[in-house]
Amino acid sequence: MVVLLIFISTFPLKSSALTDVSAETAILMDAASGRILYEKAPHQKMRIASITKIMTAILAIESGKLDEKTIISKRAVRTEGSSIYLKEGEKIELKHLVYGLMLRSGNDAAVAIAEHVGGSVEGFVFLMNQKAQEIGMRNTVFANPHGLDDHENHYSTAYDMALLTKYALSNETYREIAGTKVYRAPNPGEKWDRSWKNKNKLLTGMYRYSTGGKTGYTKRAKRTLVSTASKNGHELIAVTLNGPDDWNDHIAMFEWGFANFDLKNIVQEGTISSIKDDFYKGKVIVKHDFLYPLKEGEQDKIKIEIKLIKPKKNWKRAKDVPSPCGTMVIKLENEKIGELPLFYSKYGKLSTETWFSTMKDMFFYMIGVRANG
Repeated sequence: MVVLLIFISTFPLKSSALTDVSAETAILMDAASGRILYEKAPHQKMRIASITKIMTAILAIESGKLDEKTIISKRAVRTEGSSIYLKEGEKIELKHLVYGLMLRSGNDAAVAIAEHVGGSVEGFVFLMNQKAQEIGMRNTVFANPHGLDDHENHYSTAYDMALLTKYALSNETYREIAGTKVYRAPNPGEKWDRSWKNKNKLLTGMYRYSTGGKTGYTKRAKRTLVSTASKNGHELIAVTLNGPDDWNDHIAMFEWGFANFDLKNIVQEGTISSIKDDFYKGKVIVKHDFLYPLKEGEQDKIKIEIKLIKPKKNWKRAKDVPSPCGTMVIKLENEKIGELPLFYSKYGKLSTETWFSTMKDMFFYMIGVRANG
């Protein structure tokens, strides 16, 4: 095994404390790495209201059925609470329902989506909990697709909802929908289209760096909010549960995060030039960047450890070399913050991958679903 240690230096940053967050539980997470920048009881189980619909939306998007027509059922139309006023028997594309779900928080849309994608509300709830376990939401149980207080066993945490949002952000369609301010959808039998304005006030005017999110409220959950913001390429996720002043909580967390953490490209995709071993020199590549937010004083505490499989005499051709041929472990103060697979390339060249598929792979590496690529 060949092992190399590399130390990274970055620029110093300002630091300060974040106080006076009104919410009972809260979290601020870096969207690229998953690093927690601020937390307040992040693993406390809470009722979550309509931010439930982030899971409903991503499952609908991943189903591949967005262009299919959904027939609206009596059950969907009779769902209480916020509504996009669907009509029983109406046929509408699933895509429109997802927009109505995310922008106007339509509970009728949530049930219609669940019935179309999961075969039934109950079948869809099974998919919700299956996905939650897949992406590491260990303190979450879903009992419905909308977040209404019709089940006792429906809860999550600020951390788990941030994790879900981080996962959803790896999907370009989700990003587009969650970041839409106004959407128009057909309204059968009427002379005018439906026009839906996003309920997220941060997105529609309160905060210039806002990129999307989801609002929520029930009498038992109180105000819940998930939002995202991006400044100079640095994207953050904020979650508050039972937050009476949630709009200002989110703005304060975002401003604090942007001021005190700098997103650094610690590892750049491409050939690793520091390897001196005769067999591997100029021929080991990493397939994507590793971005991580650092605060003042951390610039000299990053360490990169490269582990490569010891070359064997029978490796005559490039295809004889195992894939991956090693790993890169990134540490901050001796705590592992990332692990990337390394690959052998005869010419030291990198195959093209889309940004979103790369980020999704990165997500799974970070939560340990994939151990070695």
